Amino acid sequence: MTSSALDRLDLPLRTARLLVRASTPEDADAVWRYRRLDEVNRWLTTAPPDAEAFRAHFTDPERLAITLLMERPGVGVIGDIMLRVGDAWSQTEVRTQAIGVEAELGWAMDPAQQGQGFATEAVRAVMAACFTDLGLRRLSAGCFAANEASWRMMERLGMRREEHSRGTALHRSGEWMDGMNYGVLADEWRARDE
Repeated sequence: MTSSALDRLDLPLRTARLLVRASTPEDADAVWRYRRLDEVNRWLTTAPPDAEAFRAHFTDPERLAITLLMERPGVGVIGDIMLRVGDAWSQTEVRTQAIGVEAELGWAMDPAQQGQGFATEAVRAVMAACFTDLGLRRLSAGCFAANEASWRMMERLGMRREEHSRGTALHRSGEWMDGMNYGVLADEWRARDE
């Protein structure tokens, strides 16, 4: 996601209980507090081994440009959301119409804050902003099939299971695991409110 795409979002987003805002380098330690936990990082693409390595990863400008934070008033940062805007696949003759029309979502949450609907609330607000502020046509998200909490959340958010792949995702444990991919179109998102 380019900084211009972040600039087009009306941040911070406010929900009934949360604030969703852009991340800053100063947020690294708050995010490290939960991302360092085994029950969180076992599902993440990157799990730096220590706080110093995590700070370097988190404060990379490209990473900051795609990372939003969930903040609970009186508590602080309780999770993060990855929002990566990209191009859709297209045939050559219509390629310009496919530029920057979809996004991939991902998330991580402090286990102490799980089970209360905070992640669903925050990601739903980001999805709404993607379809309104950014004018995207499609959102997608994926996870290891064993990460049931994540794919169940995708279903609660109104995303459709598009793929359950067998043994396609290599986990850092060395195990080839199944993957799950979900998606939702802007038209489907709008239809849910009708």
